[in-house]
Amino acid sequence: MTKTVNSEVRIAILGASGYTGAELLRLLASHPAARIMALTAERQAGKPIGSVFPHLAGRALPDLIKIGEVDWTEIDLVFCCLPHGTTQEVIAALPAHLRIVDLSADFRLADIETYAQWYGHAHRAPELQTGAVYGLTELAREAVAKARLVANPGCYPTSAQVPLIPLLRAGAISATDIIIDAKSGTTGAGREPKQGSLFCEVTDGIAAYGIASHRHAPEIEQGLSEASGQAVMITFTPHLMPMNRGILSSIYVKLEAGKTIDDLRSILEETYRDEPFIRILPAGSVPATHHVRGSNLCLIGLAADRVPGRAILICAIDNLVKGASGQAVQNMNVMFGFEETTGLRQEPLFP
Repeated sequence: MTKTVNSEVRIAILGASGYTGAELLRLLASHPAARIMALTAERQAGKPIGSVFPHLAGRALPDLIKIGEVDWTEIDLVFCCLPHGTTQEVIAALPAHLRIVDLSADFRLADIETYAQWYGHAHRAPELQTGAVYGLTELAREAVAKARLVANPGCYPTSAQVPLIPLLRAGAISATDIIIDAKSGTTGAGREPKQGSLFCEVTDGIAAYGIASHRHAPEIEQGLSEASGQAVMITFTPHLMPMNRGILSSIYVKLEAGKTIDDLRSILEETYRDEPFIRILPAGSVPATHHVRGSNLCLIGLAADRVPGRAILICAIDNLVKGASGQAVQNMNVMFGFEETTGLRQEPLFP
């Protein structure tokens, strides 16, 4: 199923009129093997992409069409950027030859009963769920390479699992005492207008939401439970920040007996030593969202808590790149045998 580095991948983006669709187009513009064949947007069908996103005007891109109008014989890979709850039936109806990266939450939870509990309806494509690969690229590279359907991780779960999974696998931190306090830019809420993401509602303030009920909690717990070999339940509170992009997760953990902050740093440095996008900062350095803006980087800082036996991990990503479209392109590269950094070499925009 994999292609050579020099081959072309013919791509369709479903839901191209949203933020993640636009971000895919920005990133794929510098990907030498990406050929955009179809862009869909049900309500914007018939329009050029430049009328929806003026910053993309002037590029040789197809006009927006409805999903039913796509010629699937001309497509190798589908990026699904559709709203949660709408993707399962769409993907189930796609021809079998297509490989798929789904940026919604519809295939992230392996247990369909857990999905139904958190998303309010039965899973509509359970036969596909069993073959879906959860695409946290650095920790699932071999499975991603062979997958037909990759469930691209959520933004908060990426920022939480990248630092925590290696530490749990190594038995360096307690699996029963994890607190994640996370802040996100407003693009995480999507492009559809909502009262809670209006300028006047967001600017000059910060607000917690989804307290003890955010749908990313079971996704995070799924990965941490697999890593630790036991059921993990976390305390997770997300916050909305008056900024466009970025996620900063402050993670509070309890060290296992005999472990130190230096042990945690050594585990993370060894795990991610050869990874191009994950960087463990030197002692005393703290990542910020400005340090990753527009890039596929994931920066991790560590500090000993003033409370004995505890540590604090700080993780920063761009929610639209490493938290969504960038990781999707990274997964595409793995699936088709390209150099993993292709199309993703952009340095952060700082400040």
